[in-house]
Amino acid sequence: MPAKIPATVITGFLGAGKTTLIRHVLQNAEGKRIALIINEFGDLGVDGDILKGCGDETCTEDDIMELSNGCICCTVADDFVPTMEKLLARENRPDHIVIETSGLALPQPLIRAFNWPEISTQVTVDGVVTVVDGKAVTEGRFAHNVAAVDAQCALDENLDHETPLPELFEDQIACADMIVVNKSDLLGTAEADALVAKLKSDSRDGVQVVKSTMGALPVDVLLGQGNSAEDDMASRHEVHHHHHHDDEHADDHHDDDHAEEHHHHQEHDHDAFESFVVNRGEIKDAAAFAEQVADIIRAHDILRLKGFAAVEGKPMRLTLQAVGPRVDTYFDKPFGTDPRITRLVVIGQTGLDRMAIEAALKV
Repeated sequence: MPAKIPATVITGFLGAGKTTLIRHVLQNAEGKRIALIINEFGDLGVDGDILKGCGDETCTEDDIMELSNGCICCTVADDFVPTMEKLLARENRPDHIVIETSGLALPQPLIRAFNWPEISTQVTVDGVVTVVDGKAVTEGRFAHNVAAVDAQCALDENLDHETPLPELFEDQIACADMIVVNKSDLLGTAEADALVAKLKSDSRDGVQVVKSTMGALPVDVLLGQGNSAEDDMASRHEVHHHHHHDDEHADDHHDDDHAEEHHHHQEHDHDAFESFVVNRGEIKDAAAFAEQVADIIRAHDILRLKGFAAVEGKPMRLTLQAVGPRVDTYFDKPFGTDPRITRLVVIGQTGLDRMAIEAALKV
């Protein structure tokens, strides 16, 4: 049976920077064929037009699908599931699916939709990424332009109630596997660190909180989280309300994230992140080494660690992949004539203590 296609759900308020983040992923896909599903409002299609200009062979116009029947939460059966089925029926199936939710949609009902029989055998939710406007949240708001959010509320004829932004924000944080504090360049170091610490304390254990500027996040940090979020709904509870795909509470708004581009700062690439390679000789015990790696990741707040190891007395190469402190290992192939070395790539936010990490990995 073919492996399930991983899907990443990107959520967050109007203007937080979701579209910019996604465009960055498409432009740095490293050969992955990525399909994109956008939950749009009305016929405006602004995000779709922007993203269709990415001009990369990893993301053709055929790979972008737009949901225009309102909130994904409320149109699972007649909109989202058929769109997914159409995508999965293709001969040239995507390597990864990215879904951008509308600015004020709840993520939980969408994640539950992945348990529908038509989808559950073929796709898994790799991770839920919540993008927040660091500057706005620090100032006690949740969007950089609250008036714009109100204007979109007024435009949405499906909206029959107003859910306070703090409650929606809590739901987006409760569902997240990764929280991206965008526009972090507009904050002082102390402010940014305080916000990261608060978001870590407000989210589930193990959720990674990272800072970014203009959505520039390394693709191998954003994708490949392997969380199977649809199997873990109990810990991703909605905070103040119950919202099911068949109820009337549709919170769908056109997401004008591209407006975020207009505030004035330089385009940064990956300067907020760094990676380096650690080489060492054989290790004695695979299980003990995996525990050691997990401890080092916790101590140094490493985002990803991946590579392979030579284990004494084992002809097979041990592949190691870690997302935060969750370490997966398996023997993948014989070393054969290749040198029996251990080679690990460490990825994290800028400022990692490289010497200490290298020393700890070589013990």
